[in-house]
Amino acid sequence: MATEVQTLLPILNDRVRIESDFDEALLQNGLGPLLRGETATLQVNVGKRCNQACHHCHVEAGPKRTEIMPRHVAERVLKILAQSPSAQTVDMTGGAPELNPNFRFLVTESRRLGRHVIDRCNLTVLYEPGMEDLAEFLADNEVEIIASLPCYTPANVDRQRGRWVFEKSVDALRELNRLGYGLPNSPRILNLVYNPLGASLPPPQERLELDYKRELRSQYGIEFHRLYTLTNMPIKRFAEFLDQNGRYGEYMRLLVNHFNPDTVSGLMCRSLASVGWDGRLYDCDFNQMLEIPLGAGWKTIWDIESLTDLSNERISTASHCFGCAAGAGSSCGGALR
Repeated sequence: MATEVQTLLPILNDRVRIESDFDEALLQNGLGPLLRGETATLQVNVGKRCNQACHHCHVEAGPKRTEIMPRHVAERVLKILAQSPSAQTVDMTGGAPELNPNFRFLVTESRRLGRHVIDRCNLTVLYEPGMEDLAEFLADNEVEIIASLPCYTPANVDRQRGRWVFEKSVDALRELNRLGYGLPNSPRILNLVYNPLGASLPPPQERLELDYKRELRSQYGIEFHRLYTLTNMPIKRFAEFLDQNGRYGEYMRLLVNHFNPDTVSGLMCRSLASVGWDGRLYDCDFNQMLEIPLGAGWKTIWDIESLTDLSNERISTASHCFGCAAGAGSSCGGALR
């Protein structure tokens, strides 16, 4: 059940990030400090290059970004993975991760190590030059696809992501269905991601999933497994949007006043490690974009032998963490409650 943290509201009128406000909320609820457990998921952000430039993007990804994980970093990531038996899932993200020339190398080698691989796909990347066989590659390697589709109507998707994005996304989903992705009882997992179009919390995940399935099936003949709802993080491009519209303080108050202590046990930073394109390590992808180091201080993949070395370390927090703990909670795997 959400609890109000009224004492924190005044500091949120200031645009400057306050490092201690989320920690204060944890302490008020007897939940701090926040510590890492064993790393179950290694999230690999292979760079910021993307074929889209979405309004809500916390990475500020786009076609002109040049940050790309090079081969020697990818090789070290795989070496760390091989020595980290608790990390059974590799979560590939970006940008559009498929545009990195080492994407397929990371996928095939992670699968050779017996790890489950997730590709966070924007769907339209399937139609980029050189990606003609991408869908078949993902299917052949049994890669789970988590695909962005912020709404089931063309107008809302194109408003957030750009003209004709919805049409291309529907074509991509049909192609994935043809390969067995998203079909009932199929091992080729296809999950979709919803995020609000503006400064609001997502609706209940299970109810919205039913709406998505009904509309996509009836209108386009599309099937998928699960829908994940994600809260827009008040950082980077979305934070700029809030600032420009004078709504940053309002949105932060919304998140703070819907702080839900029941979400804290499931926060993804407790069981996930995030590695950036340059090999630096972070507690989550959001901290990575803000360049907030691990709670234990700056570390790279060359400073550790295994992800076990990060266990029981304190997690770095800041005001944006309220986005993961508001209402039903939000993580890369959807709602927490």
